[in-house]
Amino acid sequence: MVAIVTPSQVKRLSLQVEKIGADTTTIRSLDWERDRFDIEFGLQNGTTYNSFLIQGDKTALVDTSHAKFRELYLPQIQTLIDLTQLDYLIISHTEPDHSGLVRDILALAPQVTVVGSKVALQFLDNFIHVPYQRMQVKQGDTIDLGRGHVLEFINAPNLHWPDTILTWDQGSQILFTCDVFGMHYCRETLYDDSLTEIEADFRYYYDCLMGPNARSVLAALKRMAPLGQPQVIATGHGPLLRHYIPDWLSRYQDWSQDQSKSDKTIAVFYIADYGDSDRLSQAVAHGANKAGATVEMVDMKTADLQEVRELVERSQGLVVGLPPVTGDFASHLRAVVSTILGSVQSKQRVGLFESGGGDDESIHVLAAKFRDLGLSGAFPALRWEGSPTPATYQRAEEAGTDLGQWVNRDRAIQQMKALDNDLDRALGRLSGGLYIITAEQEQRSGAMLASWVTQASFQPLGLTIAVAKDRAIESLMQVGDSFVLNVLEAAHYQHLMKHFLKRFGPGDDRFAGVKTQPAKNGSPILTEALAYLECTVATRMECSDHWIIYATVDTGRVAKPEGLTAVHHRKVGNHY
Repeated sequence: MVAIVTPSQVKRLSLQVEKIGADTTTIRSLDWERDRFDIEFGLQNGTTYNSFLIQGDKTALVDTSHAKFRELYLPQIQTLIDLTQLDYLIISHTEPDHSGLVRDILALAPQVTVVGSKVALQFLDNFIHVPYQRMQVKQGDTIDLGRGHVLEFINAPNLHWPDTILTWDQGSQILFTCDVFGMHYCRETLYDDSLTEIEADFRYYYDCLMGPNARSVLAALKRMAPLGQPQVIATGHGPLLRHYIPDWLSRYQDWSQDQSKSDKTIAVFYIADYGDSDRLSQAVAHGANKAGATVEMVDMKTADLQEVRELVERSQGLVVGLPPVTGDFASHLRAVVSTILGSVQSKQRVGLFESGGGDDESIHVLAAKFRDLGLSGAFPALRWEGSPTPATYQRAEEAGTDLGQWVNRDRAIQQMKALDNDLDRALGRLSGGLYIITAEQEQRSGAMLASWVTQASFQPLGLTIAVAKDRAIESLMQVGDSFVLNVLEAAHYQHLMKHFLKRFGPGDDRFAGVKTQPAKNGSPILTEALAYLECTVATRMECSDHWIIYATVDTGRVAKPEGLTAVHHRKVGNHY
């Protein structure tokens, strides 16, 4: 292993170089302190950007690294190979965290042939703006490097970019997957030595990046099946997978099947390499998934018009990122928008968001066209000044959740009626206290009325809270996040309960008109609460439609020692 650390004034970056198979080496760029990624979901354990060198009779480099690693990565790769002898540079996809040094590699290895999907090579042209030798590959194409290393390519579009390919080395039986099966987890531990240590990060990564593309995940798994089980899954982020491969594969299969069961579909149209379209669309899709909706994402730049028509016709909700009005693909994008407009039905709902590329179509004009066709708005149009902030992404996620709840409204009503009367009333006799959970992180804030709360441990002091998956605050209660549990007073709680029970729009300030003060962990304390506890999320357990959050208690205080906790008595047991 080689570790190189940058000066202390820069967030800690290091490299790890390890052999992972015959003639195969990984160069892992460890980003120890990165705390935000992609759709602005929080990272508690940093992340890595994994690159791979295969040295047969010919040589191939699978992906590069983030541009922030330029001064570390480039000297290191040149100790492993004379770059003037590099034959192939395989681009799993063109997102900058994996392709940030492609231009640098081309400058040092002008003879190299860049290998990628058709869409990846198109994106790369717009990304690096230099000429290069290229090889376009599709499902089943191969490259023979010699010494048994025959590389076979698997199409995996929309995981999570439209240009993604996977690479299977027939000789070493290593599957190079870039984002697929990855996780944001930065440790020098090379492999998945402990399943329990990383499974929460594995699931969180799936929910944020793969879940919104569940049907594409199932399609990719089907294409992978004939290859057999890999010896190693060489991911682009986090540890490589070796010890629990059947388990990881089955989780992707089961989660994606669950996501795809819903007949309530939301179509999200975006443009992968234009402004902030891809990240905003992922945030909307993640929010809709939380509400149990099936999401199908379509890159408008590469969309087939007949497939667009069929998707719109079978969808209950639509979300469209505004396309540019000029450029190389403008005519095709106009055709996609026209196809969407020509296929909609009046019972659908539509949401619009600015893509942020600086040349967006007018949001007012497009909104008026949908209104004229009888469609209602799913949420207020998402617009912002400058670059999107964490609050922008939170608003987008909450907008997606609102739309997901709307398309599933009939199913929710049916579930309320599903229990027989005796069981329903008996379950409803389980009572609990009344609490307000509050959380705030980097321009994002949330609050929730809760009654499913109980103390769970003495050493350390800990408690559990059941949080519905479609609650907005759920994204602020990941492992390592902090929050405040505010205990409501029996004699003085109705106005607070009424305030936090009302429906808030995407991005609305939950604390407007409510007196608060900051806790030590930065979350709001309700001034009128009977008591409060400052907590840190330790673990999460999935329970069907809820997450059980176990949190340790850091500190707390009782404001009114003589006060009693408000208690909630339900009449029914199958809804709040």
